[in-house]
Amino acid sequence: MRLGEGPQMHMSHHSILRAALLAGASLSVAAAASAQTAAETTAPAEPQGEAIVVTGIRASLASAAKLKRDSVLIVDSISAEDVGKLPDVSIADSLARLPGVTAQRLEGRDQRLSIRGLGPDFSTTLLNGREQVTVGDNRGVEYDQYPSEFFQNVNVYKSADAALIAAGISGTVDLRMLRPLDKKDRVMAVSLRGQMNGMDKLNPDGKRYGYRASATYIDQFADDTLGLSLGFSASQTPSQNERFNSWGYPSAPDGTLIIGGAKPYVQSNLLKRYGAVGTLEWQPSDDFHSTFDVLASHFEEEQRLRGIEFPLVWGTDVGVSDVTVENGFVTAATFSNVYGVQRNDYNKRKADMISLGWNNDIRLNDALKLNVDASWSRAKRTDFLLETYSGTGYLRSGVPDTVRVERQSNGLFHIAPTLDYTDTGIISLTDPNGWGYNGTTAVVQAGFLNRPKFIDDMKSFRANLVGDISGSLFSQWEIGGNYSRRKKTSAYTSYFLCPPGGTDCTIAGGTPGSVAVPNEALLGSNVSLDYLGVPAMLTLNPLYLYDNVLDAVYDNRPGSLVRDNVVKEDVFTGYAKLSMDGELGGKPLKGAIGVQVIHSRQASTGTISNFANGVVTILPVSGKDSYTNVLPSAQISVELEPSFFVKLGAAQTMVRPRLDQERINQEFKYNLSYVGIGSSDPQFSPFKSEGGNIFLRPYQSTNIDLSLEKYFRGGGYVSVSGFFKNLTDFVDPNNNIAYDFSAVLPTLPADQRDAILADGSYIGLVKSPANTGKGTIMGVEATASLPFKLFSPALDGFGIFASGSYTHSEVEYGSNPTESVTLPGLSKWVASGTAYFEKAGFQARVSYRYRSSFLGEVAGLSAAPTFRTAKAEGILDAQIGYEFQSGPLQGLSILLQGKNLTDQPFVTYQNDDPRQVIDYQRYGRDYYLGLTYKF
Repeated sequence: MRLGEGPQMHMSHHSILRAALLAGASLSVAAAASAQTAAETTAPAEPQGEAIVVTGIRASLASAAKLKRDSVLIVDSISAEDVGKLPDVSIADSLARLPGVTAQRLEGRDQRLSIRGLGPDFSTTLLNGREQVTVGDNRGVEYDQYPSEFFQNVNVYKSADAALIAAGISGTVDLRMLRPLDKKDRVMAVSLRGQMNGMDKLNPDGKRYGYRASATYIDQFADDTLGLSLGFSASQTPSQNERFNSWGYPSAPDGTLIIGGAKPYVQSNLLKRYGAVGTLEWQPSDDFHSTFDVLASHFEEEQRLRGIEFPLVWGTDVGVSDVTVENGFVTAATFSNVYGVQRNDYNKRKADMISLGWNNDIRLNDALKLNVDASWSRAKRTDFLLETYSGTGYLRSGVPDTVRVERQSNGLFHIAPTLDYTDTGIISLTDPNGWGYNGTTAVVQAGFLNRPKFIDDMKSFRANLVGDISGSLFSQWEIGGNYSRRKKTSAYTSYFLCPPGGTDCTIAGGTPGSVAVPNEALLGSNVSLDYLGVPAMLTLNPLYLYDNVLDAVYDNRPGSLVRDNVVKEDVFTGYAKLSMDGELGGKPLKGAIGVQVIHSRQASTGTISNFANGVVTILPVSGKDSYTNVLPSAQISVELEPSFFVKLGAAQTMVRPRLDQERINQEFKYNLSYVGIGSSDPQFSPFKSEGGNIFLRPYQSTNIDLSLEKYFRGGGYVSVSGFFKNLTDFVDPNNNIAYDFSAVLPTLPADQRDAILADGSYIGLVKSPANTGKGTIMGVEATASLPFKLFSPALDGFGIFASGSYTHSEVEYGSNPTESVTLPGLSKWVASGTAYFEKAGFQARVSYRYRSSFLGEVAGLSAAPTFRTAKAEGILDAQIGYEFQSGPLQGLSILLQGKNLTDQPFVTYQNDDPRQVIDYQRYGRDYYLGLTYKF
C-alpha cells in the first residue's frame, strides 16, 4: 500500500471519481454550508427582565407564558426558577417537557432533541441568538456541553422570521444567559448537590456517587450602568448501564428466526464537567448598550465496559440443538462449539468549548437604531476508544463452550455458559475467532484502538439597521446582513493491538497467537453479568494491557485511510423585514413580513482511494461549490378577543446536510469474490465506491403554522397549534448510482479483466448521499398550563403543565420512491405532564413524559452512527423541596429529586418486530439531594 499525490482540479462529482480511477488525480470539490450567528438584540422580540420575580415553578411558568403571549412567532420556552436553576437536572430534560419536543437518552442522559418529529439534524441551536459549534460528530448539539446553571431561559421557536438567522426546519433552540442589568440588586448564590445511582457500581473501577456544585455572582456598578455576572460550575456525574446487544436474527433453514450472536456488557460511566461564564453589560445612556459574553466548558467522560461476545448461529461451525420455537421465533436453544470473546474496554472523551460574543446597540436618532454583533465559538474533542479481547485460544484453537440461550419476558436472552470465564488457566489475550484483518492478510487482533479528533470553529459578524415607521400599520423596517465561516476538521487514527513479539501483528511476521494474562492486569474482583445469567468474567485493566503488554500497529486499511476530512462553509445572509403593530378591523394585530437571501460557499478537502496495478493508492482531493437560496416569511398575531390570540406563520426554511455527508472522501473497493460469477447486476460488481457528496444542497421546507392561544387573567393558558411542512431536496443517505468502472480494468491481471469484460460486471455502484427525497410532515400540539387557583382560591399553589402532540410524516427517497421512510427521532405520539404544589416555601412536583416508538441514532460497528427502531418509553421524575423564607436560614433551600423512577430501559429492535431486540440498556434510577444558598 502506498500514498500518491497528483495535481488538483475542479469537476463534477462523477468526474472526480473517474479522474481518480484513471490517473490517481487529486481534485477540488466543495461544500458550503454554515450557519450564521444572530445578534441577540435582533432575534425575534423576546421580553427579558420581566417584572415577575422568579422564585419557583409558578413564576417560571408565568414568565414562559408571558414570552409566548407577547411573541409574534410560535414559541415555547422554559425559564429559570431562580438564579442558576432551570427546572430539571439538565437543559434537555426541561426541553423534553415542551409540546412537540422529545429527547433521546444516551448513556442514561437526555442528549439528542427532536422537534415536531424531526431529529437534531433538522434544528439549530443558538446561544444568545448566535449559532454554535458542537462537540458532536455533526451539527446536532449535545446539550451536555452546556451547564444548565448558566441560563435564564431557553426558547424553542417553531416558526421562522427573516431576522432569525440560521433557523432550522423543525425549530430553533435559543439558549439565553442572564443579563446583570436586568437585576436590581447584587445576587450571590452557591449550590451543592449530591447524586447516587439506584444501581450499585457495575465495574470495580466505576463510581456510584457524584456531585454538582455551582456559584453565581451578579452585581451592578456606576449608578447601575455597568453590570457584571459570573458563574462557575463543576460536576462529576456517574451512571451505570446493563447492556445487551444482539448481532441480529437470521432465518434458519426452516424459516424460523434465530439469534445470530449476543454481546452483553456492564458499563460504568463518569462524566466530569467544569464550566465558567461571564457577562459584562454596559449601558451609559439610552443611546448605547453593549454586552460581552463568554462561556467556556470542559468535560471528560470515562466509560468502562466489560462483557462477553458470543458468536451463536453466525459463529463458525457452531452446532444448534434442543430448540424451542414460538410463532416462527426461536425462544430457546443450546449452541455448541462457541468461542466467546471477552471484552475489557475503556473509552475516554475530552472536549473543550469556548464561545465569545460582543453585541452593541446604538441609537442613531429617535427613529433609527444600529446593531453590530461579532462572535466566535470553537469546540475541540478527542476520543480514546480502547478494546481488548481474551478467549481460550487464537482462531478457535482453544476450549469451546456450550451455551444455553433462553428468551425472557422482557425481550432479553438468558445466557448460561459452561466454561469458567475467570479461569486464567484457559483464558489468554488473543483473537479468539481470528477476526483480525488488515485489508490484505489476517492479523492477531487482541485489541483495537480508535483515536478520532474533531475541531469545530465558527466566526460570525452581523449588522442591521432598524427604523421606526409612523402613521401606518407597519411600525418598523429592518435590514441587515450576517457573515459566518465554519470549519469542521475530522481526523481519525486507529491501531491493531496484538500479542508482543512480531513486527506487524501477522502470524507471518512472527506475532504469537496469544499471550498469558499478566497478574498485574487483574482487578481485585470479577464483574458479574448475572442479570443475563453469566455468573462472572475475567476483569482486567485495559489501560495496563495497552501500556505494558500489547503491541500497537497502525491500521492502514484503505477504509481507515480515507476518513480524514475538512468541511468549510462561508455563508452570506442578507435580509429585509417589515414589522406590523396596530389594529385591523378593530382587533389588535402584530406581525412581520420579510425575506432572507443566503449565498453559500462550501468546500471540502480529504482523500479518495484508487486501485492501480493491484495496489490501493490514497490520493488527496479537494472541491468546492456555491449556491444561493431565497427564503420568504410572514407571520401575524391577532387578538380576536381579550387574551385570545390567533397566530399564523408561513415561511420557506432550510437546514444544511450533516457535515459527514458533505465530506468529499470516497473509498474505492474491489471484491475479488465477485469476479467471474456471471452477473451484470451492479450490486454484484467487483467494483464499488462509497463516500460523501460535496455538491449536496440544504434540505428545503415550505412551512405553514397555526396557533390558537387563550390566556387567563389569574395566570395560565391553553393552546392548540397545527403545522404542515412540505419537504424537498431531502437527503437520501443510501443513494446509489450505477457507474462504469471500466477505467480500472487495465490495472487488473488478464484473467480477472477478461472475466469482468465477459459478464459486464464492470458496471458497479457509487454510494453517496443526494438530494433526491421529498415528503410531508404534519401534526397538532396541545398545551395546558393551569394554576388551580383559577378554579378555587382553596387550591392556590396547585397546578399542572401538560402537553401532547401527534405527528404524521410521509417521506420517500429517490432511490425507493414507492416506500415511505421513517424519520430519525420521530415519535407519532408524544405527551408530558407535570403536577405541582408550591406555597410558603414548600414545593413538590411529579413529571411524566411518554413517547411512542421512534428511529433512534445509536453507535454501531466501530462507533459509527447507525439508526434502529426504539421502543416506546415512559419516564417518571419527581422532586420535593423547601426554601426558608425567614429567620437565620433565610435564603437556604433544600431539594430532593428522583429521575427515571420507572426504571425505564432504552430498547431498540429491527424489522418492525419487537421480538428482534438489538439493544437493551438499563440505566436504573438516579437520586439527588441539593442545597442552595442565596444571599
